[in-house]
Amino acid sequence: MMKILIVEDETIVALDTKSTLKKLAYEVTDIVTNYEDTMKSILDNKPDIILMDIFLKNSINGIEISKEINVIYDIPIIFVSAYCDDRILSDAVKTEPSGYIVKPFNRDDLKTTLNLVVYKLEKKLTKNFPIEKNRLSGNYYYTFEEYLRIYYEIQEIPITKNERLLLEILIKAKGTLVPFSTIEHYIWGNNTVSDSTLRTLLYRLRSKFECKLIETIPTIGCKLNI
Repeated sequence: MMKILIVEDETIVALDTKSTLKKLAYEVTDIVTNYEDTMKSILDNKPDIILMDIFLKNSINGIEISKEINVIYDIPIIFVSAYCDDRILSDAVKTEPSGYIVKPFNRDDLKTTLNLVVYKLEKKLTKNFPIEKNRLSGNYYYTFEEYLRIYYEIQEIPITKNERLLLEILIKAKGTLVPFSTIEHYIWGNNTVSDSTLRTLLYRLRSKFECKLIETIPTIGCKLNI
């Protein structure tokens, strides 16, 4: 079932859209009204599609939010707006949205637009999912192509160089405990780092997974729960 995030600050519109999506057999992950909650919900719930209202109260507008999303994630965004003048359309097009629906819209408008987006997503799934994929945990996968890549279903999860190195040594250990000293040397070589540096790295990496993938044994080391 495709998961959809609704970014909409008009409560009645948001609830009506949610009801329509459920009738069309989609899962609504969340309803949010601003930039901060949008980014948090994407990280927590990993939607497949985003319905984005352009004009939001007490927040940067939907076009600006979409620009921020596109820097980190590859999630199709469908703009929703009661306005469709040339300037707004021009600004929206620059973010390369997957669709644009004008309010008020009906069930058929929403269904048609979503069908097209889902078709493109499924086509991308069959074309781009790594052939030599390895299951990490749940719906998480990894590949060693040019370097370690982590995926949630078909979507690559962006990770930093040090996060990649940390996962790499834990994956190679195949679920056995890796001492903190070994991890520190693998990532930073002979450079001295504080305990808080490694703790912060572990915290950041854990926040990118919805499962308890990494288990830490205090003062000793950590391992993958695989």
